[in-house]
Amino acid sequence: MNRINLICLGVSDLDASLLFYKSLGFETLANEGSAIVFLNNQGSKLELYPIENLAADIDSKNPPQRDVSMFSGITLACNVKEKYEVDEIIERAKLSGGVIVKQPQEVAWGGYSGYFQDLDGYYWEVAYSKDWRFDENDMLVIDF
Repeated sequence: MNRINLICLGVSDLDASLLFYKSLGFETLANEGSAIVFLNNQGSKLELYPIENLAADIDSKNPPQRDVSMFSGITLACNVKEKYEVDEIIERAKLSGGVIVKQPQEVAWGGYSGYFQDLDGYYWEVAYSKDWRFDENDMLVIDF
C-alpha cells in the first residue's frame, strides 16, 4: 500500500462544510443536499461525510465517539508555491467561518505557515517554503 486515494472527514453539517470547502477553492460536482461530497484536488480526493454515518460505517453496533475537545494528532496540510498564498487561504478560511489558531508567521523550520480549524475542528496547516519544489502535478517533492 503506497497511496492515499481518499481522506474522509466526518462532518456535523454536510451542507455547511460543502460551502466552507468550496469557499477555500475546492471543486466538486456535489450540491447542497448531497448525501456525500467528494472534493477534487491533485493526487487524491477529500471526502465529506456525515459524522454519525461514518461512525456507524466503522462499527454499527458500537460506533466510535469523536471528542472534538481533544487534539486527534492529525493535521491536514496545503503547501503553496508563493508566500502570499498562505495569507490568502488563511483569510478565506476565517471569512468562511473557520477559526484561525495560528496566524501566518515565519517558523523554525525556515518557512512561513499558519493554522486554521474548519467547521468541525479539523486542523489545517497552510505552509510555504522558498526551498520547496513541485512536480508537474503540483505535488510537493520531498527529497529526503
